[in-house]
Amino acid sequence: KQWYQRRVAITAGMLRFSKSLSVPHVYRGIHSTGASCQRVPMSKFDPETDVRENFATLQRNVDIVKSRLRRPLTLSEKIVYGHLDEPETADIVRGESYLRLRPDRVAMQDATAQMAMLQFISSGLPRVAVPSTIHCDHLIEAQKGGAADLKRAKDINAEVYNFLSTAGAKYGAGFWKPGSGIIHQIILENYAYPGIMLIGTDSHTVNGGGLGGVFVGVGGADAVDVMAGIPWELKCPKVIGVHLTGEISSWTSPKDVILKVADILTVKGGTGAIVEYFGPGVKSLSCTGMGTICNMGAEIGATTSIFPYNERMAR
Repeated sequence: KQWYQRRVAITAGMLRFSKSLSVPHVYRGIHSTGASCQRVPMSKFDPETDVRENFATLQRNVDIVKSRLRRPLTLSEKIVYGHLDEPETADIVRGESYLRLRPDRVAMQDATAQMAMLQFISSGLPRVAVPSTIHCDHLIEAQKGGAADLKRAKDINAEVYNFLSTAGAKYGAGFWKPGSGIIHQIILENYAYPGIMLIGTDSHTVNGGGLGGVFVGVGGADAVDVMAGIPWELKCPKVIGVHLTGEISSWTSPKDVILKVADILTVKGGTGAIVEYFGPGVKSLSCTGMGTICNMGAEIGATTSIFPYNERMAR
C-alpha cells in the first residue's frame, strides 16, 4: 500500500539516493504509560500536567480514526489525527480537508509573543487553556559579545520584557527571561517528548521533531486560538517518507542528509507535507542531529518533520 505520497531512499554513509512511490510495512505503535505508574509531568515546569492523560486521548483518537479510514497510519498521522478535536466526524483527506486540532503546548518567542499576549488579554479569559511559554531570545542582537549584548537587550527592551513577564504571570504562561537560551533548544531539552503536538510562533519550531513529536511553526493568531481553548485549524498534511539506510560516516554529518533531501525536493517540495524519516540509518543519528535535520525542514517548506522513537531518544 502507498503510505506516503512520495518516498526518498537515502543511504547515509555512501550518499546513494533513489526515489520510489511505495514503502514497506513498518508498524509503529503509540504506547501509553500503564495505569500503575506514577504521575508523569509534561515537564519539570508543569508538574500538574500528566502526560499519561495525553497519551490516553491520543490512543483513543487513533483507534477511532483507524476504524474509519480502514488503513494503516504513519507515525505523523497517528500524532496529528490523535489530536483531532472530533475524530468521529472529522473530514480526513490528505492535502484537501482542514483538520481541527487540540495541540498539547504553545511556545512563543519574544518578538511575536507581544501581539499574541495582547490578543489573548483582549479575549477576557483568566488563564491560558493549555501549557504555554514565552521565550526571550529573538530581541537580543549579536554585536559585541554575549554579556554585552544581553545587557544592551535588557536595557533597550526593558518595557517589552516587563510586559511579557507580568502578563505571563497573570495569565499562567511560563516566562524564560533573557539569557535563558534559544527557544528551540529550550523546547528540545525541557518540553519535547515523543507523541506531543506543540505549536510555536517561529518557523524553526520544527526542530523538536528530533524527539519524535509534531512541532509546527505558526503565526501569533494561531497561538492565541490554542491558548484560548479554540481548536487549531491545519490543512490535512500530505506525507513524504525518507528511508535512511547505512550509517553516517566520518566525513558526513546529519546536515548532509537534509541538504540532499532539499536538493531532491527543492525549496518548495515539502509544502503542505510532513516529512517522516525512518529506516535503519536513523540509528546512527544523535538527537541533536535529528533535530538539525528537522530544523532545516523549514527550508523546503515542510509543515514539519519527524523521527520515530529510538534508543538515542531514550538516553
